[in-house]
Amino acid sequence: MSHYYDKTPEVKSDEQVFTYHYQNHRLALTTDAGVFSKGKIDFGSDLLVRTFLKHHPVGKKKTILDVGCGYGPIGLMLAKVAPHDDVTLVDVNARALALTTKNIEANDISNASVKESDGLSEVEDDTYDFILTNPPIRAGKDVVHGILEGAKDKLKANGKLLVVIQKKQGMASAKKKMDAVFSNVEVLAKNKGYYILSSDKC
Repeated sequence: MSHYYDKTPEVKSDEQVFTYHYQNHRLALTTDAGVFSKGKIDFGSDLLVRTFLKHHPVGKKKTILDVGCGYGPIGLMLAKVAPHDDVTLVDVNARALALTTKNIEANDISNASVKESDGLSEVEDDTYDFILTNPPIRAGKDVVHGILEGAKDKLKANGKLLVVIQKKQGMASAKKKMDAVFSNVEVLAKNKGYYILSSDKC
């Protein structure tokens, strides 16, 4: 059986396009079978975008990493809202990466780049001000916690990790893991069972 966290999903392509809005910003996003949240923005991803922009509004240039980007809604909206920021989107799913590249071009975004990476395996250390992730819960706890644990080395000093996760899908253990790794964790938002967790690299 094929999953959205597989490198090459073995499911027939069925592309769809939908529009994602944040305030006066608009993205036309192509999605497909074999990629997370086909056909519409996932509630948790949207909550992560809105929470991030509330706490970290457009200002000085930021370097941002979107881990497990899917077809790109989180990273591309952040790139659209703040065109002077530098956004990198990574995923292991080849179809997701192709869609993200397509969506970058379709929305005329010049400050985002795409890279294949299984979790954080291909990400350089001490590179990002912010790492955001809607982690692949169905890939298992080891994969999710691997991202949470590995993020610290990839952040610059004083960088931040922001994670969206449902209470019923491991929020408590993720929160505990982030606190263990970073020695701090904060709940920035919660809505409909989704939590936005944040840790600082002190």
